[in-house]
Amino acid sequence: MLNYPAGEPLLGPIQTTTLDAILALQLTVAWAGESKEQTKRLGWWPTDLVDASGGGDLMARLLPRTHAWASLEAVREAARRADEQGRKGMAEPDQVRSIFFLGFEVDERLAERLAEHKRSGTAPAEALALPLQLDAPFTPDAFAKALQSQGKPPAYDVVPGGRQLKGAMPEPLEVAVRVLAAALVPVPEKYPLPFFRVKP
Repeated sequence: MLNYPAGEPLLGPIQTTTLDAILALQLTVAWAGESKEQTKRLGWWPTDLVDASGGGDLMARLLPRTHAWASLEAVREAARRADEQGRKGMAEPDQVRSIFFLGFEVDERLAERLAEHKRSGTAPAEALALPLQLDAPFTPDAFAKALQSQGKPPAYDVVPGGRQLKGAMPEPLEVAVRVLAAALVPVPEKYPLPFFRVKP
């Protein structure tokens, strides 16, 4: 169980459809950010954990039943750590909300939902409405279009550490994550860490 900082609001039930929509975006961004050298993707984190020609093959041999989920879970964790490292350099990082940090309670529920999927035996592409096929060749343009399809391009300021979105974070959690994903466009060389600031 995570220890919540003082003042972290307790949330009511979050629908599984909302959790699944968020996971679909998180896993897609995490996959797209894998090593440029090995996977020919964006190189935002130094991993090669999903493709069958790379780390995905090892996962398939080690975890034959759950390897697809295990690979995505591992690359999501790599993305989460890169996101966390970026937030640590900001003032009051606990008041930042990003694609991979939505508050301690939400993040815990997402991890629990991901574990449920992992146990289910259903393939990721069947369980989640992924905006891209994760076994298809990657192109930055297709990735950008998939993110832009999440909603209107948000306004943001480029600040030390990331892209700070203007205005308040939208109330529906799924909408907030779609806006954060859209703020990854234009797609840069380094992970741009789009984020909202929330009040304590």
